[in-house]
Amino acid sequence: MSGAMVRPAGLLDRARDTYDRILASPRFRSLAARFPLTRPVARRRVRALFDLCAGFVYSQVLLACVRLRLFEILRDGPEEEACLAARLALPPEAAARLFAAAASLGLLARRGGGRWGLGPLGAAMVDNPGVTAMVEHHALVYGDLADPVALLRRPRGGNHLSGYWPYAGTAAPASLRPEQVAAYTDLMAASQPIIAEEVLAALPLRRHRCLLDVGGGDGSFLRAAGTRHPHLRLMLFDLPAVAERARPRFAAAGMADRASLHGGDVTTDALPQGADILSLVRVIHDHDDDRALAILRAARAALPPGGTLLLAEPMAATRGAEPIGEAYFGFYLLAMGTGRARTPAELSVLLRQAGFTAPRLRPTRTPLLVRVMTAEVVVNP
Repeated sequence: MSGAMVRPAGLLDRARDTYDRILASPRFRSLAARFPLTRPVARRRVRALFDLCAGFVYSQVLLACVRLRLFEILRDGPEEEACLAARLALPPEAAARLFAAAASLGLLARRGGGRWGLGPLGAAMVDNPGVTAMVEHHALVYGDLADPVALLRRPRGGNHLSGYWPYAGTAAPASLRPEQVAAYTDLMAASQPIIAEEVLAALPLRRHRCLLDVGGGDGSFLRAAGTRHPHLRLMLFDLPAVAERARPRFAAAGMADRASLHGGDVTTDALPQGADILSLVRVIHDHDDDRALAILRAARAALPPGGTLLLAEPMAATRGAEPIGEAYFGFYLLAMGTGRARTPAELSVLLRQAGFTAPRLRPTRTPLLVRVMTAEVVVNP
């Protein structure tokens, strides 16, 4: 038994304990379901609990729609059920079952004349390659989560996800071959435009002259920044095989003369000098604390006095999105074998340990997708 002193529970904690015991009572739940004033609350909780149980089935309905390209088919307008079933090569009964299931989830909507059209969530899937790619990717995730207790008990790594993100489980990530980095680089690129829009709206780069994006993949974020700010010089640093994939993309965007590419391992190789702002977009949460701190210290060494660090990623304890940080990313990164979602306070501690000052959380329009923090390099007096 630890010798640490255990503080007695306060009045509020004792009240919460009592409340929890009441909620856990079958007799109370039965009374709450019958009493008119508490019946709506009881019903909402039953629905919420059922949704937790049924969430995998809901996700598979979405996956079926994505793989059948149902949303793209309906983008030009509703179709009659029999015609739509034939177009999807589905038996009529199976098609009707899928359409009804999708409608219950807001993905489709019934129209007059026995037709089906897009629902509000299905419409949001159209021309949204990032979400579509993640829906397909989750087929891999679910394989690792099939036995969550075993996942929690065994050492981290050695799963499908840690193989998909090979840099997470190799001692020499800079030696990865092009074919080993292609899949995850393409996945990140597909989802980057919406993230870049959020980040660049939160922190305009007009006052900066050169942006170094570390872990920048195929350069999607840099190209978005360069399009919005034509004066900006662009530098990309990533694993050699990843950085090389960016070269033809910068050329196709007409930015070859503004962009320089640098390959290496951020934890062992020095970052290139010359940028006055350095970005880490969806990078730090992929790493445990010691490696995350090493990356932040490398970023600090690459920036001049007065330089700015831009850190953008989903964060734990985001109001209204708590399950995303704690449940989704908690278990996703557990299966991946490294990393965790951190709160802004935890990130601020790491930033200060790395030598940055004045960490600042900047508002984004959709914080459940990404939040933005900035920190500065101290100007020596």
